[in-house]
Amino acid sequence: MNINNYKKYNFQNLKSGKQTYCQISGKKNLIDVIDLGNQPLADTLIEKKDLNKKVRKYPLKLLRSPTLGYAQLSYVVPGKKVYHPNYPYRPGITKEILMHYNDQVKENIKNLNLQDGNLVVDVGSNDGSLLSYYKKFKMNVVGIEPTNIANIANNNGIFTIKKFFDYSCSNQIVKKYGKAKLITSTNVFAHMSTLHDVMLGVVNLLDKNSYFIIENHYIKDILEYNQYDSIYHEHIRNYSLKSLIYLFNQYSLRVIDAIVVDRYNGSIKVTATNNPHKRVNKRVKSLLKKEEASGIYESKIWNNFKTNIIKSKESLRKILIDLKKEKKRVVGNSCPARCSTLLNYCNIGVELINYIAEQPASLKLNKYLPGVNLPIINNDILFKEQPDYVLILAWHLHKPIIKLLKSRGLKSKFIVPLPQPIII
Repeated sequence: MNINNYKKYNFQNLKSGKQTYCQISGKKNLIDVIDLGNQPLADTLIEKKDLNKKVRKYPLKLLRSPTLGYAQLSYVVPGKKVYHPNYPYRPGITKEILMHYNDQVKENIKNLNLQDGNLVVDVGSNDGSLLSYYKKFKMNVVGIEPTNIANIANNNGIFTIKKFFDYSCSNQIVKKYGKAKLITSTNVFAHMSTLHDVMLGVVNLLDKNSYFIIENHYIKDILEYNQYDSIYHEHIRNYSLKSLIYLFNQYSLRVIDAIVVDRYNGSIKVTATNNPHKRVNKRVKSLLKKEEASGIYESKIWNNFKTNIIKSKESLRKILIDLKKEKKRVVGNSCPARCSTLLNYCNIGVELINYIAEQPASLKLNKYLPGVNLPIINNDILFKEQPDYVLILAWHLHKPIIKLLKSRGLKSKFIVPLPQPIII
């Protein structure tokens, strides 16, 4: 691979701070969508001893590309600050995510004709949950994860390199394990500010007939389902299919398949390859047509998105304030990173909800959510206290969550905050 062929795209490595151009195209044609104010880093939780210290906040403003129909943040925080050693997110403790991984692995093995012994590399592999399914099907696996969660994966037998992925990291893998048949990046590919370095690593690691699969929040569904809580500093970009095709073409990769999957109430899964002879699935053209028909290249849907965000904030605050006046006890349940945006933007702290209940295996327990200082407590407390109302913060999974909580004996009523607040 001659990396000099791609030097012209090094503008895709964003410097920290304010952004003035589209990270994918380099054009200075970005348009303001909404300003969610200065907010703390969603996954930099607070210890009790530090509650009185000032929390660092950064601008959280969304911009859009009128030509690519995709969105990006106006401000980038350094990756080492966002993905610090004690980063607390773990997919392996959520049943629905594990079920999704299992289904996707089976589908990928079948569709791509993967064989025993093929090398599968996962970029941003976290606790190794996804790779564990490939390993079960006798694939060789390597994970790349910059935080201490890499230790969990290694302890569970999923070999994981503890660093950020780039060209140098890909060389390290090639020298020891050879080229990859499949590279995956699940809910991570929107996160890296050094997009050029990542793409160089991907291209270098692919064999002559290999695949790269990414899965991330889909901008079309973010807009349609009012998922503004998916906007936080980890999510630098929110892709459209058109933007991904444009990006991959820059690095001589062809998109041969694209579908929308259920995860996060609508994620786009795209398969690209460096093999020029692979047939393009008709689903690519179909999804592009739906994308264009949705209006994501026009201003109306984005203006409606802003209006819906403001409306939902006002509605949710009114519900919580009215319940407070009625002396009802309201608590939160689940602590995904996205809830930080929702709670901080809506200014919902201990004066409106008492705490956030979280799974017993979570690394977030006994810490506090930055900005609003809400304590994160083992969800066993719900069944002892039986609060009047529970605000479902992982609202995209509200149906299975409510079903599970009821089956365990919870008698509370439930508030689902988005797309617009409802009480169940």
